[in-house]
Amino acid sequence: VVIQDAGAMGRAAEAGLIVAFEDEVIDERVPEHLRDPQGRWFAIARRARVVAYDTARVRPEEVDTYEELASPRFRGRLCVRSSDNSYNLSLLSALIERWGEERALEWARGVVANMARPPQGADVEQIRAVGAGQCEVAITNHYYFLRLAESDDAADQDLTSRVALSFPSIGGQGAHFNLSGAGLTAHAPNRENAIRFLEFLTGPESQAIFANETNEFPTVEGTELPADVARYAGQAADPLPLPAYAARQAQAQRIFEQAGWR
Repeated sequence: VVIQDAGAMGRAAEAGLIVAFEDEVIDERVPEHLRDPQGRWFAIARRARVVAYDTARVRPEEVDTYEELASPRFRGRLCVRSSDNSYNLSLLSALIERWGEERALEWARGVVANMARPPQGADVEQIRAVGAGQCEVAITNHYYFLRLAESDDAADQDLTSRVALSFPSIGGQGAHFNLSGAGLTAHAPNRENAIRFLEFLTGPESQAIFANETNEFPTVEGTELPADVARYAGQAADPLPLPAYAARQAQAQRIFEQAGWR
């Protein structure tokens, strides 16, 4: 099974839908911190939850941490999608893990106070809102910006010439990254072939597809990257323990409700 969110992947593991297995090929290719400690699943691609900002109105150093998104500096100037989005749940889960629940709630309330409009649309709409002057900063996954930058549409190219990405840091450790994961289902009818397919997902062909077709960061070192992905591939990632993605999601949902983040 392949799931695009680390929290959902973790919940599937805890529910017994995927099971532990051993495979030397995968263990050799995928770094240990991107593999479930119990051997039930592993990451096949990574995406950063970052900030798109208006380069004419925002300085890079004003958005180099997630804390700054909740500061009075951006009152009425922030665009973001709804709280039930898995990417936002993952981000807040990471902040709870690193900061604790009380500080994470304070941050969420600050973000709500800074919203330029009610949460709406997907990540691309947040980037477009920055370009249209509806807000100065927006929370998005990195690859949506890259897809706009690759577009043949002149309006998209103009947009991405005026908007830039910042990879905010959590406690100096790096930006928050979510993961697409893969694992072996508990009732796989052909276990050996299923494992061979999981190995294939970590091979050079598949890893290159993630980088070239979806603009995500691969998990296997040495994968050949297109220029636009390579430009950001060296960004530091907060080393969040994989179990935290799922373990903190119920808290994240509760905090969103308390903060009034719809």
